[in-house]
Amino acid sequence: MMAADFPILKNDRILKAAKGEKPDKLPVWVMRQAGRYLPEFRDFRQKHDFFEVCQTPEYACEVTLMPINRYELDAAIIFSDILVIPQVLGMEVEMKPKEGPVLPNPLTLEMVKDLKTDGAVDRLDYVGKAITLTRQRLKGKVPLIGFSGAPWTLMGYMIEGGGSKTYSKAKKWLYAYPEQAHNLLNLLTDVIIDYLVMQIKSGAQLVQVFDSNAEYLNKHLYLTFCIPYLRKINVAVKKMLKEQHINEVPMILFAKGGWYCLEEQADLGYDVLGIDWTVEPTFVKNILKNKNITIQGNLDPCALYAPQEELEELVQNMIKQFGSERYIVNLGHGIYPDAPTESLETLTKSVHGFSI
Repeated sequence: MMAADFPILKNDRILKAAKGEKPDKLPVWVMRQAGRYLPEFRDFRQKHDFFEVCQTPEYACEVTLMPINRYELDAAIIFSDILVIPQVLGMEVEMKPKEGPVLPNPLTLEMVKDLKTDGAVDRLDYVGKAITLTRQRLKGKVPLIGFSGAPWTLMGYMIEGGGSKTYSKAKKWLYAYPEQAHNLLNLLTDVIIDYLVMQIKSGAQLVQVFDSNAEYLNKHLYLTFCIPYLRKINVAVKKMLKEQHINEVPMILFAKGGWYCLEEQADLGYDVLGIDWTVEPTFVKNILKNKNITIQGNLDPCALYAPQEELEELVQNMIKQFGSERYIVNLGHGIYPDAPTESLETLTKSVHGFSI
């Protein structure tokens, strides 16, 4: 389906903010907004396995629309997972109720050669189908965001066999086997580029790259093993779109815990830079004051547990510090499963009630 065949977009606040234009109201969306904090999602998951939902376009579409039907959010984000890439490369990935993602056979140096890169993006076509279907079902209400994990973050999960408190097994590669680490990161980067282009061709109106494990590195490691690949993703995606005569879409980079490298991230060419909750707005604004980039995020996900009046005050103060130009309101990470559903309504109303 061509973009011209999709319904006309009625709410372009997030697209305007990403491009540096002024929207009528500040845009707001929330990472993991289609998730376990919603009772309707929990009911749906009683009947369907996590990856069954990811791999069934109809299901992924239904779940993506749940928060949009409930709240006045300014964007939808396709329901999927960053670990679909290791899956299509031939690794087994399970989603355990309490443990989260588990890869029973973690990647070793010897296993890299067996990763199935040929046709990887074709095996992810269910994500593209889910995006196209969701664009149709949204009927232009809000833009749709696609996403991928960043190379280092995917590498971390693949080597550790899941989440980790230290990521020491994956970091060992960076120190002990740098050549093999670069080979793996390059391999993942090429798949991510094809994956993001496919999502955009399928109808994604923005795409976000999640470097969720940036906090486990220092500046030297990030400059060596992350920045070159994040730059390659941005440049290559835009180049491929131009060659195929497809309009560019805004690209968002969110490096959780990557405060030590904000300036370098801002120079990569992404349109939007996601900020977690551990840094002060003044710190961010000072570093990025001369950068032509939009800021997204910063609210502590735990702020949603605050009394509603206090939450309103926290949101208003955050917006005042960041300012209303080139700013997208979001949490500093994904919403937690036990977040009160009414808090998201308070958040959206507080943002939209702010006079810009």
